[in-house]
Amino acid sequence: MPTPPDPERPRPARVVEPVRVLRARPTDALAELMRELMPEPGEGARNKPPADADTDADTEELPPVPAEDPAAPRWRRRWVVASALAAAALVGFGCALLIPGRQEATARPAPSAVPAGTAPSTADPDGPGTLRQGDSGPEVTELRRRLLRIPDVFRDGSATGPYDARLTAAVARFQLWYGIRGDETGVYGDDTRRDLESRTR
Repeated sequence: MPTPPDPERPRPARVVEPVRVLRARPTDALAELMRELMPEPGEGARNKPPADADTDADTEELPPVPAEDPAAPRWRRRWVVASALAAAALVGFGCALLIPGRQEATARPAPSAVPAGTAPSTADPDGPGTLRQGDSGPEVTELRRRLLRIPDVFRDGSATGPYDARLTAAVARFQLWYGIRGDETGVYGDDTRRDLESRTR
């Protein structure tokens, strides 16, 4: 029966020795190696100078690097700046197209200043033609008919009747679904009218 190993005694480990030692080559030897690999035209391997010969006489100076045109970097910088501005303009234009309600906000006329001597009018503050809960008449009937043409907005609604709570909820639902922000929620104002009429021609 084999005896179990002693827990206090370490196991013998295998000694790892390096297989190859890398040494840095001297630069002269590297230059010699490059000459062997790429001999100059007309010079064969037998015309090689010995490794210990002075090779400074064989070296050639490189021609000076021509100076760059001073206008070229300026032109490149201008091109980079112009490209960055064009990219930013395209991104901004694309984001502006994605913002809902932007067209309605720009199409709305600027409010006119009321002269100081006139009394405030009793007209609708949202403008003429604005409909809200409690209104009735042919405009409300037209609104009901248009909302019935939009799927799932005016569920189980009828084409006749006053501007009641059910119609207010339908107008609010239409405003929410189509991103109309210029009018009060549930109020049929100019922005809601323009959008609904454009969808139900």
